[in-house]
Amino acid sequence: MGSPTKLYSLLSLLLLLFANLDHTPIPPAEAAPAYTTLVYKGCAKQALSDPTGVYSQALSSLFGSLISQSSKANFFKTTTGSGQTTISGLFQCRGDLSNVDCYNCVSKLPILIDKLCGQPTAARVQLLGCYMLYEVAGFAQISGLDMIYKTCSGKNDGGSGFEQMRDTALSALGNGMSNGFYTTSYQSVYVLGQCEGDLGTSDCANCVKSAVQRSQAECGSSISAQVYLDKCFISYSYYPNGVPRRSSSSADSFSSPSGSGQNTGKTVAIILGGAVGVGFVVICLMFARNLLKKHDDF
Repeated sequence: MGSPTKLYSLLSLLLLLFANLDHTPIPPAEAAPAYTTLVYKGCAKQALSDPTGVYSQALSSLFGSLISQSSKANFFKTTTGSGQTTISGLFQCRGDLSNVDCYNCVSKLPILIDKLCGQPTAARVQLLGCYMLYEVAGFAQISGLDMIYKTCSGKNDGGSGFEQMRDTALSALGNGMSNGFYTTSYQSVYVLGQCEGDLGTSDCANCVKSAVQRSQAECGSSISAQVYLDKCFISYSYYPNGVPRRSSSSADSFSSPSGSGQNTGKTVAIILGGAVGVGFVVICLMFARNLLKKHDDF
């Protein structure tokens, strides 16, 4: 059996290691929810001419109204200013975000707009969980079916059945948009769609169907895709091992088919912490046994 001095040294080392593990900072992936990840930015080329600061004041008021409403609803549209200085704007959160998550998402957008766009006559910034836009009076409008952004990820390596699964899931999505937000899955494909909050049911269905057709035509056999039109967006993801069961408390589920990496660090930390805890108990028992043995020797 080791000497008490060696046991004390080993015990001190384990206590130090355990204390450091217990106070390890939360990794960035935990601190920044996936729904605040930037998807795209759209900035008008023309900057605001604002020598008197009237536009800045109206824009600040607009942002304040949008942020305050984001704790109560997942869509809000308003205007500030008057005449030529009128600015209209809106925000929308993904339909499965809680009020708290919606507020946290939307509150980041004015800062991002300023950082990414400056102060143009119109701007739109989309995060995974929400977006915000504003337009100064007179800004040229675009069709609600115009595509703003798309991304196609990965290529199908799961065999010929993938495209049939995807198309079946997307077909169900196109038929289920009565409430403006809908998610569903078919076998290993998960799909999500959402329309702008003030879009009528018929226009919403047409917009989503157009986005579905765009994803099929332009993303081909990609195993995941996001397609954003002006008034709606859709996304789909393929999970070779089956669509994971969604947690009702998590707004970040299904954001990526390869989202298991964030849990690896947690698992390692739990295992390592458990091992240190067991080691600590063993050392204590050894130390106590050594003391008892010395006591018996006396």
